[in-house]
Amino acid sequence: MRRFLAVLVLLIGVQAPAWAAPKAELWPRWTRSDQASTASVDHAVWDRVLQAYVSRAADGATRFAYAKVSAADKQAVAQYVDRLAATPVSTLNRDQQKAYWINLYNAVTVKTILDHYPVKSIKDIRISPGLFASGPWGKKLVAVEGEELSLDDIEHRILRPIWKDPRVHYAVNCASIGCPDLAPRAYTTENMEKLLDEGARAFINHARGVRVDNNKLMVSSIYDWFADDFGGSPVGVLAHLKQYAAASLTEILAKRSRIDGDGYDWNLNEAK
Repeated sequence: MRRFLAVLVLLIGVQAPAWAAPKAELWPRWTRSDQASTASVDHAVWDRVLQAYVSRAADGATRFAYAKVSAADKQAVAQYVDRLAATPVSTLNRDQQKAYWINLYNAVTVKTILDHYPVKSIKDIRISPGLFASGPWGKKLVAVEGEELSLDDIEHRILRPIWKDPRVHYAVNCASIGCPDLAPRAYTTENMEKLLDEGARAFINHARGVRVDNNKLMVSSIYDWFADDFGGSPVGVLAHLKQYAAASLTEILAKRSRIDGDGYDWNLNEAK
């Protein structure tokens, strides 16, 4: 079958399309919440796992020690995902829901890597439906309130359209070096704003986020893929970057009116 497809590509000129990020399309079923609710979700297990295996690399970005995860902690991550899946998320208030969905996304991503480890890139886990699909993002990996969900569903049909917070892109982690940092702590209602702002500043002031090469302003591809979330234009992206830029980067951005290019590193964010 594989040889047949290869021949077919050569004969009719079919080529796999470049990776493109899904648009934010609201799934109305997940807009329900109870603002009067005082119920909270316990993320202690996930917090412990993050503290145990997330470290800061020499380049300043965080990495996850997939190879060092014990059998017990691998089971703990799976059980944590199962417990979140069994939580009636629609009965929580909005702040609890935001932390819930971010942590669920990151835990499912780490679990998926651990289930297929060793891999060089998350894109090599080709379990998404579709002939030319790569990565796990389109695969239904968890069921919440009777609904099967993929990572794409959580990010693009729940988190992005409901909260409309561009800092979500600095919170959800795709297990790649080019991705914003995987936070070393679980998100909670108490630390949410702090972690979101720290994530934005850390990424924007790192070479993965913004850098100057040969006098050209280069940015992460997330600002191209998700341009609508960052102002909808290069001017909007620059304005967003300036909100979190350190003094040295602010000076650079003040002299720029355009973005010259973008890039992204899909290699696994593995601690060596």
